Amino acid sequence: MKDRVFKKLLEEKKNKIHLTLIDPDKTSPEMARLISLSAYKAGSSAILIGGSLGVYEPHLTELVKSCKESGLPVILFPGNINGLTASADAVLFMLLLNSDDPYYVGGVQAQAAPIILRMGLETIPTAYIIIGHGGAAGYIGKARPIPYERGDIAAAYSLAGAMLGAKVIYLEAGSGAPYPIPPQTISLVRRALDQIEYNGLLIVGGGINSPEAAREAIKAGADGIVNGTIVEKDPNSIYHMIKAVKNEN
Repeated sequence: MKDRVFKKLLEEKKNKIHLTLIDPDKTSPEMARLISLSAYKAGSSAILIGGSLGVYEPHLTELVKSCKESGLPVILFPGNINGLTASADAVLFMLLLNSDDPYYVGGVQAQAAPIILRMGLETIPTAYIIIGHGGAAGYIGKARPIPYERGDIAAAYSLAGAMLGAKVIYLEAGSGAPYPIPPQTISLVRRALDQIEYNGLLIVGGGINSPEAAREAIKAGADGIVNGTIVEKDPNSIYHMIKAVKNEN
């Protein structure tokens, strides 16, 4: 499968990446279309679609099709096999590295791989690492969230993901997290990845609810951020978030 979507994101790395996350359980197709159009106009790099609860395929497919009207790439961010649809452009093919459940570090991937192949989706190998609050993703994925302040542990997991071949290292505090991942933790991860000349993407999500928090994450070394909850509450906030991300080089 072609890696068109990943190459696009990699090309945007120098100017930083913004990903708009839409949760199918909380969003109608019409609202998803409006959010996606706003994301496109504001300069977001792609639409992520996924959630930990309440996802079912017919609604997911309809929602993906609505998002594609924006012209932005639509990337699946699945919590499980029910988060897959052939209507998307790509899928984050994830290992939840700090899960205590083997299902999330091998089992679900083996079940999903033949389905993804038949769907013809571009796969983006992703090391998914839960930090701090963790939210629903951490709870459902049976993760042992890394403490916010233990950047050394986050760096070790990130190195492991990179050495396993992940194209994306995704540090996740969880949707609606009360606090974002601290800049110091992001910096430690960045320095560790730089030691092996990592040529992928370091993406940070969860609890980034202000332009200041977005700017700090980028300044600390993230290649991009994910916004979900704040965009659901106020779609216009995306303009301020993207301005903060793109202006911090």
